[in-house]
Amino acid sequence: MGDLNALAGLLIPMTIVLTTGGVLVLRPIAKRLGVLLEAMAREKTQQPSDDVRRLHQSLDTMNERLSLIEERQDFTERLIGRGGSGSGGELTE
Repeated sequence: MGDLNALAGLLIPMTIVLTTGGVLVLRPIAKRLGVLLEAMAREKTQQPSDDVRRLHQSLDTMNERLSLIEERQDFTERLIGRGGSGSGGELTE
């Protein structure tokens, strides 16, 4: 029983000293790691803006091309529709 009390008397101060030492040693490392992670997060949030801008440009271009295709298709359908009713439907050489 006396050995258990002596062991407990040594473990409590040793735990306090090791915990305090660990905090003193690891705190600067954790701070630097936090700053690094924040910088990486900021860099990642800025990059998508360029990607998003390129995506918007691509979508605008595709939208313009689709509008042109729709106009051409409407024109072609009107020509074909008129061709069945009479004049101008067939090409002659």
